[in-house]
Amino acid sequence: MPKKSVISVVKIEKRILLLRGQKVILDEDLSALYGVETKALKRAVRRNKDRFPRDFMFALTDQEYHSLRYHFGTLERGQHSKYLPYAFSEQGVAMLSSVLHSNRAVKVNIAIMRAFVRLREIIGAHKGLMNKLEDLERKFESHDIQIHGIFEAIRHLMEPEQKPRRRIGFEVTRSQ
Repeated sequence: MPKKSVISVVKIEKRILLLRGQKVILDEDLSALYGVETKALKRAVRRNKDRFPRDFMFALTDQEYHSLRYHFGTLERGQHSKYLPYAFSEQGVAMLSSVLHSNRAVKVNIAIMRAFVRLREIIGAHKGLMNKLEDLERKFESHDIQIHGIFEAIRHLMEPEQKPRRRIGFEVTRSQ
């Protein structure tokens, strides 16, 4: 029976964001998960800057940060850092385990990797479902055209036949 992880995978999944086309976790959320201060995490990253290329970690722009602030609601004064946060991709989070040297960091990293894997599986399942829906849609488009033709034929059959009416009585023809 597997041991219970330090942090639940569901709790971690809620902290994964999609920024610049990548699934990332912000430094503030990672520091909470690791049980360290955000500035200590950032300090460790700055000391090992060469381990974190742009596809592992990037700083948010002002626009991205303010967009996130509005997305999550109003922030209270003094609650958040005055510096722009870092966003860590899955590879960046994996690299953090080599920078942060604690048992908790190792356990949290394992839980985070499992969360990323689970999200990939969910997305893969949704892609399969999306493909099936598109196939059904294509089939029903052709069926819709055929059904529309059937209804037009039925309507045509239901219309009373309009024969030209013969006039009652005598027709007078004038001869010249």
